[in-house]
Amino acid sequence: MSKVVNEVAAAVNPYLSIAADVKLGKDVKLSKFINLYGCEVGDESKIGAFVEIQKNATVGKRCKISSHTFICEGVTIEDNVFVGHGVMFINDLYPRATTAAGGLQTEADWQVAKTIVKKGASIGSGATILANTCIGENAIVGAGAVVTKDVPANTIVAGVPAKILRQIETEVAQ
Repeated sequence: MSKVVNEVAAAVNPYLSIAADVKLGKDVKLSKFINLYGCEVGDESKIGAFVEIQKNATVGKRCKISSHTFICEGVTIEDNVFVGHGVMFINDLYPRATTAAGGLQTEADWQVAKTIVKKGASIGSGATILANTCIGENAIVGAGAVVTKDVPANTIVAGVPAKILRQIETEVAQ
């Protein structure tokens, strides 16, 4: 999305905070009170209220990102993914506020850990997705789960930490 288009969007809806470097696909639906910067959102996706999507994060086509969700740098969400309300993604394996010398950390003091959510997956409300994990194609993460390791494709997980409950027997419509 160009800077001019972003400025027009902000003029139409002053409750949107969309940086000039955001790439929005065709027919993206944006709710009020969102913060997008340096990210990409695919065609026909819907972004709910109070969502933040940081730089170097990608949301695919036809995704639904529900309200109060935080998608941090390093997260890739493929096409047709559902993300419930209040889902938190984590991108730091060893978070610290300060360096060994005692100063506040900057971007130079840590590395972004990648996370990927594969095509057709669903993440329930209130889930937390830790860094360096992959949620497999068509997988379902239960509400409130804490994903600490990869979730296989076509699998339902739930709990803290998330554990496999069962395989999905029927094909999920795409």
